[in-house]
Amino acid sequence: MESISLWQGLALCGIVSWIVISSSLDVTRKIRTLVQPWVSHHVITGTPIILQIQKYQHGYLDALFSGLSCVVSVPFYTAFLPLLFWSGHGKLARQMTLLMSLCDYSGNCIKDVVSAPRPSCPPVRRITATKDEQENALEYGLPSSHTLNTVCLSGYLLHYVLSYTQNEDGSLKFAGFAVVCLIVCLTGLGRIYLGMHSGIDIIAGLAVGFVILSFWLSVHDYVDSFIVSGQNVTTFWAALSLLLLFAYPTPELPTPSFEFHTAFDGVAFGIVAGVQQTYHQFHHESVPRIFTPQLTLSAFLGRMLVGIPTILIVKYCSKALAKWILPIVSNTLGIPIKSTSYIPMLKGSVTCKKTEELKQSGYIKKLPVFSSQGSFDVDTGIRFLQYSGLAWSVVDLVPSLFSYLRL
Repeated sequence: MESISLWQGLALCGIVSWIVISSSLDVTRKIRTLVQPWVSHHVITGTPIILQIQKYQHGYLDALFSGLSCVVSVPFYTAFLPLLFWSGHGKLARQMTLLMSLCDYSGNCIKDVVSAPRPSCPPVRRITATKDEQENALEYGLPSSHTLNTVCLSGYLLHYVLSYTQNEDGSLKFAGFAVVCLIVCLTGLGRIYLGMHSGIDIIAGLAVGFVILSFWLSVHDYVDSFIVSGQNVTTFWAALSLLLLFAYPTPELPTPSFEFHTAFDGVAFGIVAGVQQTYHQFHHESVPRIFTPQLTLSAFLGRMLVGIPTILIVKYCSKALAKWILPIVSNTLGIPIKSTSYIPMLKGSVTCKKTEELKQSGYIKKLPVFSSQGSFDVDTGIRFLQYSGLAWSVVDLVPSLFSYLRL
């Protein structure tokens, strides 16, 4: 226990040190000054290639690549991962959740550090068929998050399937690898065809994706062992989640990237906290799995009918509770707060006049969780608690309901 506690303390102290040093030295701006012109140049010079690809415009291609973008998008995995938990594949579900959180954080950090533009529209034709795509278009370009996520998640899924089945058939491994490569290539091509990214964005997405996947494959067993049987897991992960909000770089202009990170930061914390508490009840390796006599397809459909409405209700209640509690706690502690969207009465105003201490801390004002007036953006806390509650319900509340209903 002492060694684990020491490791946890060193990790958290390291992040705090990085926050202070990088903010004091203005590391983000210096990196941006070096990298942004080079990336922007390649985005501009890559425009003719995008226009050449878009010459093959067709309604079927529009539908194909728009649909593929939805399949590999954050909302899809948000809906897919709860079903994976309830199907009995708990280890795969929690590993993919944490991997996706890592991908989201890493990709969005790079986006906002570099702050490179997307291809100019016009002359590029940009297709945003869904609200999610419209929000993605507001982010910076490099790297392509869709490409990065596809490399990591499809690659890890292939690794899990081959390990789970323990199949040594070389032709089957090759077929699985070929399918993954095809999906990755179609995703990258689709992002260019839709006008969302240039070639340099796709290459960066591939490179970062391979690095993250390689790293994850080397540590995922240790991470999973820590979550299910470690010491101080919930406390450590709560502190880690909080520090990651402060460690996020400030973009050149505001984008939705920090909001996406906050949501997945909350999801990761809710999953870890819930699994750590209920592992031996609902998430151990001997739980019934789908398509077995212990968990038939009809029983799984029953789980869906119970589980999906429940987590949506929890998400709504968590948001409402956070909107009520956080302003009260902030005012009690004398923390100046501001809301950009969730609480209309706090828009454009600071609820506390005593901001001298914040103003004296120059690096604090630059962090994404604070507004330009030195006030805390309460929407960050609301979003974090909302998605933490959602994730906790997926692995704790809903499985308890399944047990009660004998599903």
